[in-house]
Amino acid sequence: MAARIVVLGAGIVGSAMAIDLSKKFQVHVADIDPQALKRLEKLGEISTTQADLSDPDVVKSVVRDSDLVIGAVPGYMGYATLRTVIEAGKDVVDISFFAEDPFTLDELAKEQGVTAVIDCGVAPGMGNIIHGYHHLRMQMKSYQCYVGGLPTIREWPFEYKAVFSPIDVIEEYVRPARLVEGERVVLREALSDAELMYFDEVGTLEAWNSDGLRTLVRTMRVPEMKEKTLRYPGTIEYLKMLREMGFFSSDEIEVRGSKIRPLDVTAKLLFPRWKMQPGEEDLTIMKIIISGLEESKATSYQYDLYDRYDPATQTISMARTTGYTATAVANLVLAGRFERDGICPPEYVGVEEENFRFILDYLKERGVVYRVTRTAV
Repeated sequence: MAARIVVLGAGIVGSAMAIDLSKKFQVHVADIDPQALKRLEKLGEISTTQADLSDPDVVKSVVRDSDLVIGAVPGYMGYATLRTVIEAGKDVVDISFFAEDPFTLDELAKEQGVTAVIDCGVAPGMGNIIHGYHHLRMQMKSYQCYVGGLPTIREWPFEYKAVFSPIDVIEEYVRPARLVEGERVVLREALSDAELMYFDEVGTLEAWNSDGLRTLVRTMRVPEMKEKTLRYPGTIEYLKMLREMGFFSSDEIEVRGSKIRPLDVTAKLLFPRWKMQPGEEDLTIMKIIISGLEESKATSYQYDLYDRYDPATQTISMARTTGYTATAVANLVLAGRFERDGICPPEYVGVEEENFRFILDYLKERGVVYRVTRTAV
């Protein structure tokens, strides 16, 4: 009998993962949104449950009979949900972008004998997998990751659509970015150190510091590391204006006798404008540059990804690039090819040559292709 996978979250990426996994496994999806579940039920191969995943008892009930859990809830729910799944003793592959330190759950996961692969998207995620593979095989000096998910059509005023949880998008604009300089972890303001980069497929994009290195600052000793988000030029200026005016603040203010959070008002106004509409297309672009010594020779590797919305399956690019990374790793965990108790960032998965190649091939079969260029001096 095929393994049973429970997907927590039926959003854009969660749905794409459920559909991909249903081709091989029994898949059950839980979400509070009945409309999102109805869209999956139409496929006929996926069972669903309407459930409030903010309730730990509900989560434990939903995952009780699963062989593996896929975590695809918004970041603000991610840590608590992951902890609940681990307490339930279930292996999990998670893509939620939560602010808390995942390693505070490491001891619990080991006690429960749980493999918990976290941050398993595109970046963080595939970038970490690539990092882990090369870190074992060369003396890395530098790691640079540039990544962005963008609408294909640039529409004023935002020239942006939220291709994953919008509240997590706003986190990128306020959460300080951790970089590594001279082997020391340093903090930079989000949206800082702007630079322009040219890409053949889309032209010039704007890059700024974001907190995408995540676990790499702890697990990998590399002298220089940075991650930057890519957007269409001009984005930084209006985002900084909104941030400096307090529109992204969680501190309550009083308006006509009522206490409100500016962030909630901003979300109410922005999210409908940022929402991907049916048929709207997006793209994902990523460039990873790794340099160091390989067999005592100065060597660099460059990984380039350019992916677009798939009209055949009506799957947006960010769901493909994020979701299929996670489903590839899910296959490895279920096959017993990645077995490591505790909190496992994606760089741990990328260490083994066979697993690394499997993930690249899995993505390629689904049209997500990383072009690799090696340069040696």
